[in-house]
Amino acid sequence: MTTRLTVAQALVRFLEAQHVERDGVRTPFFTGCWGIFGHGNVAGVGQALLQHEVAGGRLRYLQGRNEQAMVHAAVGYARHRDRTAAMAVTASVGPGATNMLTGAALATINRLPVLLLPGDTFATRVAQPVLQELESPTAGDVSVNDAFRPVSAYFDRVDRPEQLASALLGATRVLVDPALTGAVTIALPQDVQAEAHDWPDELFAERTWHLARPVPEPAALQRALDVVRGARRPLVVAGGGVLYSGADAALRAFAEASGVPVAETQAGKGSLPHDHPQALGAIGATGTTAADALANDADVVIGIGTRYSDFTTASRTVFAEGARFVNVNVSAFDAHKLSATSVVADAREALVALTAGLDGWTAPAEHTARATALAQEWDRVVEAAYTGPAPATDGRLVQSQVIGVVNETTDPRDVVVCAAGSMPGDLHKLWRTRDRKGYHVEYGFSCMGYEVAGGLGVKMAALDEVEAGLADDRDVVVMVGDGSWLMMSSELVTAVAEGVKLIVVLVQNHGFASIGALSESLGSQRFGTRYRRRTASGLDGDLLPVDLAANAASLGADVLRAVTIEELREAVLAARASTRTTVIHVETDPLVPAPDSPAWWDVPVAEVSELASTQEARATYEKHKTDQRHHLTPAPAPTTGRDRASQPKDPS
Repeated sequence: MTTRLTVAQALVRFLEAQHVERDGVRTPFFTGCWGIFGHGNVAGVGQALLQHEVAGGRLRYLQGRNEQAMVHAAVGYARHRDRTAAMAVTASVGPGATNMLTGAALATINRLPVLLLPGDTFATRVAQPVLQELESPTAGDVSVNDAFRPVSAYFDRVDRPEQLASALLGATRVLVDPALTGAVTIALPQDVQAEAHDWPDELFAERTWHLARPVPEPAALQRALDVVRGARRPLVVAGGGVLYSGADAALRAFAEASGVPVAETQAGKGSLPHDHPQALGAIGATGTTAADALANDADVVIGIGTRYSDFTTASRTVFAEGARFVNVNVSAFDAHKLSATSVVADAREALVALTAGLDGWTAPAEHTARATALAQEWDRVVEAAYTGPAPATDGRLVQSQVIGVVNETTDPRDVVVCAAGSMPGDLHKLWRTRDRKGYHVEYGFSCMGYEVAGGLGVKMAALDEVEAGLADDRDVVVMVGDGSWLMMSSELVTAVAEGVKLIVVLVQNHGFASIGALSESLGSQRFGTRYRRRTASGLDGDLLPVDLAANAASLGADVLRAVTIEELREAVLAARASTRTTVIHVETDPLVPAPDSPAWWDVPVAEVSELASTQEARATYEKHKTDQRHHLTPAPAPTTGRDRASQPKDPS
């Protein structure tokens, strides 16, 4: 049997029929489609979504205000759902499509599933060039959508209806695979979208994709156990894979059974509650003094679900030269980093196996006790940062105080969302995580403008979990600086339109505070990082008369202004009690930094300069470069079996 539908109608019907199953729980995979319509998709995917909605279909249409922001919202949604659900995003040809490129790169870097459906130019080419078409004098089959290839985990273009089925199956296969997932792009020529075809009904039958939990290969597990048993100063580095696989309980059991302390990457923060005895908090360039001290002394580092970004390794200066690595990752690409003994497996399954295999073995008691003592010492630093230092001379709060108030006045299950600027680093060090899903900082791409859109996606995911009976509701608190706000706050309008409540803490410090501090450390004197009027000597005049609170109100949100700690506390409590999206505006002093660790981040400084500040920074840079380690020592050979090369040759 067949059904006659357009390509776009068939696509929408297919998406609704896809489900995933993990650990016996079966749920719909595609839950919605974001879209902004133009001539490249309005009569195709747009018409199909309208027809689907009129018929009462489950796949919902969500109207966005910016194509990049729609992708961010879809990414935030997928991350909160631990990659067991995803959304599609449709855009028109030309700029509508290319606006999604940044979001695509963000999704792929963070290994988070999102299906992108950019409109494309006519497959028939009869009206060439169409509005917004990029023509190439050397290739007739190139469009701007080819720019998606390097930032997509999977790319296809459907030039004929017959190609759609294989494209959709291939796309979904990659989206549900934790080792491959990311942005998946199916480019849809605008004429093909509207073309009818007789589709086999089997294409639209409910299909369940099983999310596997690959178990460790016995030999690989044994090699890992051999390395860990020989450790005197072991350390776990928990990455995002711990949370995506739901391995936080298994990690806790491992830490408690073995006494091995646990440090967390940005994506892995929340793997252990902040007050767990083995929890060291953040590691790396934005790490705690506790985690970085243990990392520098560690003889064995057990990486669970981490891709070891330069912030995690402090540009390869935080781990000792002789450290040996055991990496557990569902992706072989990440498991083999840093010359590790690799275990390619699901994080939860691997942790359970490691715990069982190490039965009776523990880290030295003095090592575990030292880790706990250092963590408690850092927590006292955090407490001091929450309550002080004293405000700036003009009475403004400092960022660490803002973080402290928000942390202490929100519910343990509430989610803090952030992405770029100085805030992510301070949150990584200072935020006291109390729930496995309570911390959501996008730091794979560290994309300015992610915050509001990503927070919207997180809140939608939380609401869907409530509706499905999977979890209770929770507030989502977006913390965003003025730089990111000015880049992209448009999805606040979408939150208002959808009736989705967000709490947004808008920190105004009149410039790019994070890069300002980095610039100063590199001898560039905060050049080009302050928001000021132009004078004869540059952008060094008075503060710009920008009222971001009024801007937020104009987008439909309730707005509260806070100047003092008590006003901020009252504002957060009022926002929590409200059912409406609320923006809390607070000014901070960007020149008062949060507590820091001595870890380093490799940002090259000009090798020659006429500026004394740059010359001094270069000398410091060269000193730090001598601390970088290669971590090239091969993983140890198995302790059992014979090396084939060492066996005597057959005399025959």
